[in-house]
Amino acid sequence: MDFFILKPTDLSKGNHRLLYHMNNRGNMNFLAVFNGGGGGNNPTTLADAGDGFLMRQGYTIVSSGWDAGVTSGNGRLTISVPIATNPDGSPIVGPSLEEFVIDDATTMTGALTYPAANMNRSQASLSVRVHYTDPPVLIPATGWEYVNPLTIRLLPAGMPFQQGRLYEFTYPAQDPIVAGLGYAATRDFAAFLRHDTVDADGNRNPLAGDVEAIYTYGFSQPARFMRDYIHLGFNEDGQGRPVFDGLLNPVGGGSGIYLNFRFAQPARTHRQHRGRWFPEREFPFANQVIFDPITGRTDGRLRRCLASNTCPKIFEVNSANEYWVKAGSLLHTDMLGNDLADPPNVRFYLISSLPHSAIGGPSGLGICQQSRNPLSPATTLRALLLALDDWVTRGTEPPASRVPRRADGTLAPSLPQGGVGFPGIPGVTYHGLMTTGDLFDYGPLFADGILTVLPPVLLGSPYPAYVPKTDADGNDLAGIRLPEIAAPLATYAGWNLRAAAFAGDDLCDASGLKVDFRQTRAERLAAGDPRLSIEERYPIHQAYVDAVTQAANLLKSQRFLIDEDVQKYIAAAAASNIGK
Repeated sequence: MDFFILKPTDLSKGNHRLLYHMNNRGNMNFLAVFNGGGGGNNPTTLADAGDGFLMRQGYTIVSSGWDAGVTSGNGRLTISVPIATNPDGSPIVGPSLEEFVIDDATTMTGALTYPAANMNRSQASLSVRVHYTDPPVLIPATGWEYVNPLTIRLLPAGMPFQQGRLYEFTYPAQDPIVAGLGYAATRDFAAFLRHDTVDADGNRNPLAGDVEAIYTYGFSQPARFMRDYIHLGFNEDGQGRPVFDGLLNPVGGGSGIYLNFRFAQPARTHRQHRGRWFPEREFPFANQVIFDPITGRTDGRLRRCLASNTCPKIFEVNSANEYWVKAGSLLHTDMLGNDLADPPNVRFYLISSLPHSAIGGPSGLGICQQSRNPLSPATTLRALLLALDDWVTRGTEPPASRVPRRADGTLAPSLPQGGVGFPGIPGVTYHGLMTTGDLFDYGPLFADGILTVLPPVLLGSPYPAYVPKTDADGNDLAGIRLPEIAAPLATYAGWNLRAAAFAGDDLCDASGLKVDFRQTRAERLAAGDPRLSIEERYPIHQAYVDAVTQAANLLKSQRFLIDEDVQKYIAAAAASNIGK
């Protein structure tokens, strides 16, 4: 596997902590997130270091390839694993599923993750639909063909896939890789860096004797990887020692990853509109060991590490988007929708009203109906890394969990609109569509990681999923309310809807929405907008500066912002034209 180590030139001047960056599809973003910019997959210059936050803290940063589906190039980190075969050495053949999400009018071919065992179209099936809830429409065998064992296309040749459509392709595939070795490789490399002096070939460990604690950070896909890593018992090394001391797990939702399966596809991600047929969100959802009356199983993400006394401290940090598209509420509610008490080693945080983005999402419409939400969780992630370190190394209790709860009414069903509290904003459609807690039948060998029924059979949606209740502006009530939410200039939400040309009214994947407040009372009354205008909220400039200052300092006192970021918020408010 590829690996990356960035360490203090003089280790004695570091903090003896290792930040293990679980990269996303082979790409590293740790400098862009924690250092406020810079970074990339090959950081070599002063500019790459951004504001130097991690360096000033003294961290050594490590990353390594774990996703065998990643192709090398552009500095991406990957790992090479064996192809599984039958005991006699012959190829393993079995059903595999591909989904092509078409959001353009130029896609001409569909790439397959695994080669087709044969190119007999009668043994494969291609169907199409617009919305997830639509019945699939079969495309006859005369309407498509194999270009080669790894590619299909529509017929007649040269016809593009249709924009705004979901295509599902099932076929007999061969040569599955042993993708789950990514868990073992991660465990063993981290344990080596912490405990060993030299490797099996006598090469010196460049961190020998320095590492006192290891924390992971992985945004989205790798956060889901780490949830399965813990569930499968990989935080115990070959000598029974814990590997990682702390996990900073942003935006994994209530999901795992499609990795430890035959014909794995770890790049897949489950949202309301896409990826729903792949085994990502399966019981157990919560860290706590609980009973599932639906399947009759008792399990939890922490079950194995509790038995081996190797559980790390964990921060589960999610945006509002994960509640809408990844059933984030299942992290802290039971199978009946009741609040769960926090495990002693886990804290849960919602960063209110945010989209699914590490450093701020794009603005503008894109393929969505409303302007996309550009807010970033990076400032809070900086503060939470410090809190995690204090918890692990000093025993300092971290900030209490900050998530919406059923008990206080801040976690609610997405319908009716009034139940969530989202206002009736002119020009904004709210219909409460969200992901559901589905149960699928993948066949009798699913527990062994083998999917034999594809597409799977939907047995129902028995697991209740909820979303954050909002205030009168449409901003989330519960959670960590950044100054943009506590002293708002707009409505920010974790959901958005797709535009008509892109499967309109399905959720717009990872995007949230931003709807600016009207500038004046007269404008909002003329538009019928129930939200107060900016002039009504901040009649003078200092009122806005004071509101931002109060919000930022409150978060600092709660350890969700560090002082240098508080000062940046205040300076930006002072430099703005709000109230002038």
